[in-house]
This record gives sequence, C-alpha cells and structure tokens, in this order.
Amino acid sequence: MSDVKALQAERNQLFIDLYDGKKPKRIPTFISITWDAAIRYCGMDLKRSQWDNSVTFEFMDKVAQDFPFDKAPVAAQLRHPLHYQLLGSKGIVQSSTGVMQHPEIHSMEVDEYDDFIKDPYKMMVEKFLPRLYSALDTTPEKAMLNFSKAYLAKTESWGNQVRSIGAVTEKYGFASFPPGGSTEAPFDFLADFLRSFTGVSGDVRRMPEKVAAACDALLPHMLKIGLVPTSSQYSRTFIPLHMGPFLNQKQFEKFWWPSFYELMKGLDAAGAGVRLFVESDWMRYLDFLEDLPGRVELQFEYGDEKLIAQKISSKHVVSGLFPITLLSTGTKEQCVDKAKYIIDTLGRDGNYLFNTDKSLFDLRGNIATNLRAVLDTFLTYGVF
Repeated sequence: MSDVKALQAERNQLFIDLYDGKKPKRIPTFISITWDAAIRYCGMDLKRSQWDNSVTFEFMDKVAQDFPFDKAPVAAQLRHPLHYQLLGSKGIVQSSTGVMQHPEIHSMEVDEYDDFIKDPYKMMVEKFLPRLYSALDTTPEKAMLNFSKAYLAKTESWGNQVRSIGAVTEKYGFASFPPGGSTEAPFDFLADFLRSFTGVSGDVRRMPEKVAAACDALLPHMLKIGLVPTSSQYSRTFIPLHMGPFLNQKQFEKFWWPSFYELMKGLDAAGAGVRLFVESDWMRYLDFLEDLPGRVELQFEYGDEKLIAQKISSKHVVSGLFPITLLSTGTKEQCVDKAKYIIDTLGRDGNYLFNTDKSLFDLRGNIATNLRAVLDTFLTYGVF
C-alpha cells in the first residue's frame, strides 16, 4: 500500500470511528472553503472563474495542498451561475463581484395555501417554478428546451467538480465517502423560496393552521430528496437549519419542530446519517436537538461550548464553534488558544469534529496563516 493510500485509510477510519460512536485516534478535521475563497486565494478573478470549468482543479488543488484537512477542503459549488442564468433565475443571482446571492423573494401567494396543501408538487412545478425562473414562464415547448439547457449546464459543472474533487482526494489521500443527500426542514423550505422570510413570519400569525398543514404536506417531498442511493452513516444528508431561532418557543413547537422531527425520524429509519448546520443561536432549543434520533452531526454557528458538551456531545457529534471572525481579526496565539479550549471542552470524549462556525468565504489577510496554525493544533494537541 502506498503512503497516500495508507494516509487515506487512516483518515477514513477517523470518520468511521467518530460516526460509529468509537473514540478515533485523534479529532478529525473537516472544513468547507467556498469557491469564493479558493478562487481569490489562487489570485483568480471570482466572476470569470466560476464560468470556466477548466480552472476548477487548479484552485481546488492549490487549497488542498496548503490546507491538509482530513477531507478535501474546497466545497462543491451548488449554485453554478450558468445554470441559473439559463433559467432566468430570480431567487439565485450573481452579484457584480461574482458572489452568488439569494434575494428576499416569494413564489407562493397567501391565497394559494389550500391548493398547495392539497398537492404541493403540482403547485411547485406548475405555478412556483415559472415564477422563480423566467425561462420556464413560457410555452411548454420552450420551457422544456430552456430547462434542458440549464440541466445540461448543471450536470457538466457537477461532473467537472466531482472529477476535480476525486482527483484532489486521491492525490493527497483525503478521506473518501460517496456524497450524501441534502434537504431542508419543511418550515425552512416554505420560508426560503415559497413564502419568503417576511411572508411566512406574517403567516404564522394570520393563518397558523394552514402553515402547520403546509409543513406536513411538504414532509414526504423533503424526505424523498434527502435520501440518495449512497445514503449511510458515513455519507450523510446535509440539512441547514434556518428559521428556528427567529420563532418564539410556542411558534417553534407548533410550526417548526413537528415536521422536522418526523423528517429526522424518516432519515434515521432509512439508515441515513444526518449533518445539521445549526445556524444562528440555538441555545434555548438544545433539549430538542438532544432528543433527535440517531447519531447526528451538529455544526454549531454559535453557542456555549460547555453547555453543548453537557447537553449534546454525549449522544451526538458536535462540530463547528470555531469563529471565522477570530481567524480574520485575532492573533495566531489567540487562535491557537481558542483551538485548545475547544479541544479540552468538547474534544476529549471523541465526539467532536473540527470545523469552523460557518463556511469560509475568504482566505485573504491573516486568515490563511491563522487557519494553518489552528489545523496544526488539532493535529497535535487533538490526539487521544
């Protein structure tokens, strides 16, 4: 066995042990560095490079060489600009600087709840998609042609990314597992593109029963898209948690939690591990997260490390909590001290996976130097 293959086997075992509830040899490390950060780090133009499939491996390779985490560090780009341009997207657009953004829009009107509850999929296909994508708001023949062009662009981009990530993974011996699925909590999906943050925030007061029924109606769809043929404890379904912290406890318990909990039960019953991105501050809902079925990975954006260790890490896998703002504004010593604090507080029982509190959108300035120092700390101080 080559040295690279031996390293890959060792890294694979770290994640297998972590997800199986066994203490790994050391704390595994995984980070999501966005295309925005990787492209700029390599001195490329952000707006132009996202359109050029020929440079994808180049910037992924450079970042992988400089930041040897246990998995390939550059995240896949789910929002490829050509795909969205061909669709005439209104919900995902590229800014003048090249950043892909999600404006506050809605596609479902308040008087359409009853039809949506009756048949969510039909309403999404026939009504909402043409409102979100102008290229689909035309004759059926033209809509199909435009959809086919956009789908081809998406699959070509995705295939290029998969090949590039695979090549980087084999070159540097990163841990390798098939990709898992991704989905959303039903309430979050309702808020994201259907009713919008503003719209759903009013709906929970104006028509609470319809909001709850809409979440229940969405549940089968969200479960279906969250499962893929490779789903397993090691190929996890990714779910970002959006709206929970913006609801009071009564609203959370009525609208957000019930359908999400059923989604989590369904994923667990199907054998799919889950990775949650716990956005914003969920400290008042830790008891709910603790009760989730299975062994869930929770990447926290904010929180009290000691309280999370007490409530969550004995049952689930905790990640995140290292602030990217500290990487940007702190000294090397401050970053190393924070890494050691997290290791001592969360990492000693073997239930912590190093990650930052959110994806890295920039590597310029002090960030790269501080990130390498933090990674070195986890690779040495995080050994059991």
